Amino acid sequence: MALYAIGDLHLSLGCDKPMDVFGGRWTGYVDKLLAGFAALGPEDTTVLCGDLSWGMSLEQAREDFLFIERLPGRKIVLKGNHDYWWSTAAKARRFFEENGIGSIEILNNNCLEYGGAAICGTRGWFYEEERGTEHDKKIMLREIGRLETSLKAAGEREKLVFLHYPPKFMGYECPEILEMLARYGVRECYYGHIHGKGCAAAFQGMKNGVQFRLVSADSVNFAPVKVRD
Repeated sequence: MALYAIGDLHLSLGCDKPMDVFGGRWTGYVDKLLAGFAALGPEDTTVLCGDLSWGMSLEQAREDFLFIERLPGRKIVLKGNHDYWWSTAAKARRFFEENGIGSIEILNNNCLEYGGAAICGTRGWFYEEERGTEHDKKIMLREIGRLETSLKAAGEREKLVFLHYPPKFMGYECPEILEMLARYGVRECYYGHIHGKGCAAAFQGMKNGVQFRLVSADSVNFAPVKVRD
């Protein structure tokens, strides 16, 4: 039994928006994802850090979720900025049940168990006070609240945090999230969202006692990164 993480699958099996059009690493990315997941077994767990499907609704995203369902093991999903199919977690859970999707769980205002540790997280957001809008500020405050709800639900267990947006990227930092991770004793944080040339500038390393790692699909060659054996 092992725990893995990968983000930004950007599947488009039910709509016409394949990432292959960008060329480079994204060429044949669906086959690359299948190859990357082939190393996993039915006893393994993978956290998918947002931007799962280009579908604009759950119905349009159906084929993408059926694809994820067929991947090995348990899958834990959180929301990304391009997950337009997401309206509420309750509707997504109902949709999964109605479509026989039993291996996907949702991380949203909660935490999930893995081997005695707690899987915590939320989408996150980019907000810079001098340039951000009031709308951005409201979203950020909401995401901070969701992250704290998740961390509180973990109690005294070891907390592994998964986000979509990085709380630190180039000259940007989200001090509220960075402080919260340190305050709750988080030691590892995995995130997605960053692609292409931006991957070289992504922060990966230690800050305030927390180890950060980028796991967007193209940054990890479409193979989930092992978090725990």
